[in-house]
Amino acid sequence: MSVADIVSAVLMLVGGLSCLLGALGLVRLPDLPARLQATTKPQTLGLLLILLGVAVQLEFENSSTLLLVVLFQVLTAPVISQVVGRSAYRSGAIDRDSLVVDDLADRMAADARAVPAQSASERPGVSTDGGSPESSRNVDGVDGASDR
Repeated sequence: MSVADIVSAVLMLVGGLSCLLGALGLVRLPDLPARLQATTKPQTLGLLLILLGVAVQLEFENSSTLLLVVLFQVLTAPVISQVVGRSAYRSGAIDRDSLVVDDLADRMAADARAVPAQSASERPGVSTDGGSPESSRNVDGVDGASDR
């Protein structure tokens, strides 16, 4: 066995262990923010280590393609996690009392104050047919306000 084989095996095993721990965290952790943490960080690290272990075994020309996979994963995983967390917060799936710092509540309140007073018929996503409050909510989960 060469040194490259040993390094490759160690990287792949540690990467697989990181992915396994992330999966266990997804099943065992109690709330959405903790589950997002468990899915994003260890899974990204695990994939990075596994791909690095594979790259050690390949020639440079072939392993350079794996760099694009790593780059794409490192750029997209945190963004997706943030979008899912923000959507869960706005829909009420996160217990706001359990948060230590709640910066999004301040921003949502400022956005709500910045929206000019409009009648219900002019606000996007608000029905005037007397439907339930749930049916009058827009995609962002907040009546008349958007995070864009």
